[in-house]
Amino acid sequence: MKSVVGYFDDEFALLHATEEARKAGLIIVDAFTPYAVHGLDKAMGLRRSRLTFVCFAAAMTGATFALSLQIYTSSVAWPINVGGKPFISWPAFIPVAFELTVLFAALISAFTFFGRSKLFPGKRQVALPRVTDDRFALVLQSDGDAAGALLRAAHAVDVEELDAQGGAKS
Repeated sequence: MKSVVGYFDDEFALLHATEEARKAGLIIVDAFTPYAVHGLDKAMGLRRSRLTFVCFAAAMTGATFALSLQIYTSSVAWPINVGGKPFISWPAFIPVAFELTVLFAALISAFTFFGRSKLFPGKRQVALPRVTDDRFALVLQSDGDAAGALLRAAHAVDVEELDAQGGAKS
């Protein structure tokens, strides 16, 4: 399988080409844009992210861990009666519980994102040097010349093939 990259000058041409590629049944590898393009995720057929559920579960785990640790240490492991205060004093537990809730949610969400996206140190990524602050690119996977023809029909400024290592073919 080869990859074909189409470069566009504006987001509307990119959106049109993406929709046409999906209709034609081509595999969309990725789209590169200098800023967020409204509707591109739907045009690419991407599902809604489930990272919010991971973040919520991680936050609840952090809060449960914090409260469990504080309840255990203040009432079982080291009970100290200070001025008649009860052993399980909820107002005193809130700051630590909040901090661990945020810590668990942030770290676990970040690690889940990097793991799910396969973004790790040393990974070779396709580099498109011509995609800067003024270009849009759509990368399609195709066996024949169907992808190149579709990109040209969608008014791509330039179309190029990528080899297996992600470099442009000469």
